[in-house]
Amino acid sequence: MTEYILQQIVNALAVGSEYALLALGLAIVYSIVNLVNFAHGELITISGFAMYFAAAAFVPNPWVLVILAVVAATVAAAVFERVAFRSIRNASLNTGMLTAFGVSIIVQNVFVIFVATRPRAVPTPGFLGEIVTIGGLRLPVLQLVETATTAAAILALVALLRATKIGLAMRAAARDFTTVRLMGIRANRVIRMAFLISGLLAGIAAVFIFSRRGAVDPFMGFVPVLKAFVACVIGGLGSLPGAVLGGMLLGMFEVFLQVVLPPDAAAYRDAIAFSAVGLVLVLYPQGLLGKRVELGDKET
Repeated sequence: MTEYILQQIVNALAVGSEYALLALGLAIVYSIVNLVNFAHGELITISGFAMYFAAAAFVPNPWVLVILAVVAATVAAAVFERVAFRSIRNASLNTGMLTAFGVSIIVQNVFVIFVATRPRAVPTPGFLGEIVTIGGLRLPVLQLVETATTAAAILALVALLRATKIGLAMRAAARDFTTVRLMGIRANRVIRMAFLISGLLAGIAAVFIFSRRGAVDPFMGFVPVLKAFVACVIGGLGSLPGAVLGGMLLGMFEVFLQVVLPPDAAAYRDAIAFSAVGLVLVLYPQGLLGKRVELGDKET
């Protein structure tokens, strides 16, 4: 029984890590430009098709495919920022959301028209499918690597934000972008870096998603970005620690439901999870780590 519980804890950490990576990408963009980037899920799709086409072009090394997936998501995020989001930077939140949905729909239809709607197999490193036996525990390598990689990515991001000039500029921009610009820091550079980090995190998450899923299709990005958005809302939209906390809590709760629910009720797992999220927001309207600002108050 103890071994089973430990295995489920590892599973919960892996699922939560996936959500945390994606939620961090959403949160870091929102914290600086107040944009809920619902095209974030299409970065995963782009990574998958980049791996698929590279494999079809006889790229034999799976590690090259992994690097290509991360690079493709990072470059795509920068392209989205330059082509779609820069021109509406000072527009309302609703305009930004509609633009993000438009980018998402365009990318989906490009793949539908020029590739296909059916899933395409994506090769990933074979060792991620192996099992490690520790005592009586049988732990998938994928889950262990995913958790460790997420922890390393979070620590690297913390170091970037605290110990580099661009990181300090991003932290300052998240508090007061106008003042940052008055101090001579280029807005384009700060925002571009936020999108690049967002794309990098999405690319890392994509590698683990495809290692688990094994295939890519034009519409697969919607569910991951929805879960990431829910994780951001749980933790407090725009809060980076909140994004990590929300992702981990959502992943753990989903695994908990998977364990305790009978097979007949498994189809209602997402409905129960979202109902629990609604209850959390009733108690904490700004999220668990979000700032509570009353109407009429000045944000500080």
